[in-house]
Amino acid sequence: MKKGSLLIFGLVAIVAIAIILIFSGIGTYNKLVAQDEEVQTALSQIDNQLQRRNDLIPNLVETVKGYAAHEEEIFTSIAESRSKLAGAGTMGERADASSDLSNALSRLLVVAENYPELKANENFRQLADELAGTENRIGIARMEYNETVRGYNTAIKRFPTVIFAGIFGFERYDYFEAAEGAEKAPEVNF
Repeated sequence: MKKGSLLIFGLVAIVAIAIILIFSGIGTYNKLVAQDEEVQTALSQIDNQLQRRNDLIPNLVETVKGYAAHEEEIFTSIAESRSKLAGAGTMGERADASSDLSNALSRLLVVAENYPELKANENFRQLADELAGTENRIGIARMEYNETVRGYNTAIKRFPTVIFAGIFGFERYDYFEAAEGAEKAPEVNF
């Protein structure tokens, strides 16, 4: 073979490898963008359900207030927890605020147990049922978010994707974890 033919063959091989790397990079980038959007969508579903719960709470509190006006500490705790959740920015802050609100709501529902006429109130029962359904939806949304985050975090750690993830600035997401002490039942003091 002549030197010219060898040189052309070498250039063609280099161009072919470069094209393969470019298309591989584009494909990897697009895959990571899609996974990032899936994580954002899953996170917004958690936020939607948390907002639904936040919207139900004032009605529930007002219904209980009529029967249990002397339980002011619980009402204050719920209001503070709702504000904390509304101002939460990070995943950890959301998890902590959500846990605090769940504990406050548990105490409110325990108070309601002491008022049989309240438990018989149709409005209260409907609100409590909606709240229970919302809590289930929140749990499902958290689980789906964590599954999506796991897939994304795994993808950005795998070779060769880890190279492209680093180049394009894709970073890992935090899981939605229960707040410390969430495994214990809340204490209710009267």
